[in-house]
Amino acid sequence: MRLSVLHRTTFHYGTPVIQSLNTLHLEPRTFPYQKTISSLIRVLPATRLRRFTDLFQNITHHFELPQPHSKLEIESRLRVHNLPLDIKAESREASIEAYQDPSIRERIWPYLQQSNRVLKSPELWRKTIDITRECPSIYHQAWTVMTWIHHEFQYSPGSTAVNTNVLEAFALKSGVCQDFTHVMLGMCRSIGVAARYASGYLYNGPTDTLVGAQASHAWCEIYLPAAGWIGFDPTNNNLADERYVKLAVGRDYDDVAPVVGSYHGTGHCHMEVHVEVEKI
Repeated sequence: MRLSVLHRTTFHYGTPVIQSLNTLHLEPRTFPYQKTISSLIRVLPATRLRRFTDLFQNITHHFELPQPHSKLEIESRLRVHNLPLDIKAESREASIEAYQDPSIRERIWPYLQQSNRVLKSPELWRKTIDITRECPSIYHQAWTVMTWIHHEFQYSPGSTAVNTNVLEAFALKSGVCQDFTHVMLGMCRSIGVAARYASGYLYNGPTDTLVGAQASHAWCEIYLPAAGWIGFDPTNNNLADERYVKLAVGRDYDDVAPVVGSYHGTGHCHMEVHVEVEKI
């Protein structure tokens, strides 16, 4: 499957602002099952973008706008070629003991720890132990956690904020894809399953059955021995297959936010986000 994405973020300021500093995660690197065909980022007012790779190997852009401006527009256009998922039986059956391999342990260590948005909690650990005690493999543990979140949590835009952490989302049992993903990260990590945050987009196709395709999407990735990082989407209760476009990965949302920045000036700012994902 080949997919194209248009992502436009526009900031309207009440009065002109200055010293705008911004970091972007809008260009995907090539991942297993996903190859980047093209990627273009445009910023207005026009400025120079500095491109580099962050600690998680995500392609990152940074730019500065010192001059006064009343509007900032960031537009990303990209195309990717996705392959169908192919998870071998040995990966589906691998148990947590496989993580003791030194080469695997080194690769997954950051994604077993707590982070700014994903804190350790006895409540998370107890619930995860309860629902996964009969699961023989990492894959089945992750699938069980994903399904439990999907059935127990309510998808409710506006019930949480961008800075809601995992404990708050777990208590509310509602939120959006970001919250569902943070809860799954916390539950998996609490039992020693390596889990990382993935951000990107979702192609809904003609069936229009998936949630989260109208904007940026988020899901959880689990490390399966011999297969690598495989996406589990608790919002839609399915694997992140060829309909998903992955932009960046990290410990939680803070590591992969598509657009994050600061400026000097008015607190009156209106943001508009427009996302289109199409099959090509």
